[in-house]
Amino acid sequence: MRGSIAWMAELQDVTPERIAADDAATVLDYHRRTRHRFDAYALGPSALDWDAQPAAFRHFDGAPSIALPLVAEGKQHRALAPLLNRPFGAPAPFAAAISLSAIGALLNLALGITAWKTLGPDRWAVRANPSSGNLHPIEAYVIAVGIGDLADGIYHYDPLQHALSQRAKFGNHTLAQGSLFVGLTSVMWRETWKYGERAFRYCALDCGHAMSALAYAAKVLNWSVFERRDITTESLAALLGIDRALDFPGRPATEREEAEVLLQFGCSGTRLPGAAQQLMDAAAEAQWFGRASAIDRFPMFRWPIIEQVAEACRRSESQPPQSLDWLAPITAGRVDERSCSDVILQRRSALRFDTTYRMPWHSFRSLLGGLLPEGHGSRITLVFFVQRVDGLLPGIYFLPRGDLQRVQFFSALHDAVGSSHVVDLPGLYPLVKTIVDLQAFKRLLRSLHCHQDIASGACFAVGMLAPLNAAVTADPASYRDLLREAGAIGQSLYLHAEVLGLRGTGVGCYFDEPVLDTLELNLNSCDLKAHEINASEINASEINSRDAAGSGYQSLYHFTIGLPLPDPRMATAPPYPERTG
Repeated sequence: MRGSIAWMAELQDVTPERIAADDAATVLDYHRRTRHRFDAYALGPSALDWDAQPAAFRHFDGAPSIALPLVAEGKQHRALAPLLNRPFGAPAPFAAAISLSAIGALLNLALGITAWKTLGPDRWAVRANPSSGNLHPIEAYVIAVGIGDLADGIYHYDPLQHALSQRAKFGNHTLAQGSLFVGLTSVMWRETWKYGERAFRYCALDCGHAMSALAYAAKVLNWSVFERRDITTESLAALLGIDRALDFPGRPATEREEAEVLLQFGCSGTRLPGAAQQLMDAAAEAQWFGRASAIDRFPMFRWPIIEQVAEACRRSESQPPQSLDWLAPITAGRVDERSCSDVILQRRSALRFDTTYRMPWHSFRSLLGGLLPEGHGSRITLVFFVQRVDGLLPGIYFLPRGDLQRVQFFSALHDAVGSSHVVDLPGLYPLVKTIVDLQAFKRLLRSLHCHQDIASGACFAVGMLAPLNAAVTADPASYRDLLREAGAIGQSLYLHAEVLGLRGTGVGCYFDEPVLDTLELNLNSCDLKAHEINASEINASEINSRDAAGSGYQSLYHFTIGLPLPDPRMATAPPYPERTG
């Protein structure tokens, strides 16, 4: 037992600044510890029991359920037809009224099941929001006030049934009529079960995908969307009821949900000042229903580092609400023949690519136009590993999106030709290219992306870089923000690829240090320095890696795009076969 004098001295040293510094150190140590290296992957389970994987869907026993209309059920969406059926990219003729039907369309387009896939004895759901390993840690809660057939309160969204389960019924409250919020949480064990210590990264990326998916769905309905950053992580957990221990029986490490974000939707663009506290007051006096179904009763492993990093980067201070319109960019001037709902619901992840297909230059340029945020101070910078794009020689291209616009990019690979020059893209930031040997480059891409053909077969791969050290040191909670933004970029790439008749795939498995080693990123001078690698050195085992953690910049997510090759062994079934239009 500690002496009182020593205890008092230690207590006095626990200042907010000291806590923030400790949290930042925990986050940066976690990211460093969970990097994949050529000689070892991040720590994960030594074995997986696929017959006992975590439940993909959660429901609440004893909670009243309300079925939601599907987009495919045209009769129930007659008033929304001009919005849902207009060409993707075309302007909206009006804003949808907030109703049960509109909420059904929002959730269907953003988080619902879009198909069932079968391969041999295996059957799995494809959803509008993609997920690492198709494990789907993200859960959604709808908060509705003064909306048609919904009693004021909190509802859990069940994508398996496309229904809302009433978790809480509000009594007296001061919330504005017609208010709609969606809270996102993550069941981190779903990812941790497979990926071990690296799983926290994937949960945050998946949250970014879900946020962007909701923003695209809101754009279809011509709604505004804000992130309510004026509510802390702890308060959000209390608001959504996920801190109610008796409602989530079982082991906390597997059954509990982590509070992520609260989004506000509307057709007026009003931020509803004071709504966060009003929501907290209403939830504190609410009547609660239901008990959460089990995710995994008998886990084989424990990964305490997941809870440690989650605690270290929770938001503890209130900030102003932030518009999320930038999460759903649509390339100006391009209108797809298919409807908004068709493009969104047909999104799929590519499993393999046609290695002979070359992406047209106009398609590549159109895609780039959807990656430059408007009115948002992005800290994510994109690096393109281009293999087969008409008008571009194989090589590495650099697209600054925010604070790094002044950074000069020089090739990370240097073939015998060894020349580099600027490509002029009107209306876009310049890209710098270099000439490299295609086969050597293909081997490098495969090696950097955990030896996966999904990278070497693509027309191009994208790496997403961020100044992690500086951001996390200033605010540990920014770790989640940066990963979420990377996930949101991935969602935009998915949909823009779909519009172009192509497909994309998010890649969370890559070798962190060798990627930066290839780019030779020097943050002290804000330059990307030339780094010569001969063709004979492309072999993964021969590239010298270094401790990239000290540089400050890290690669948070990768993505690939190309022409998909179908798998004839795989069958596709409707998402909700028991429901007819």
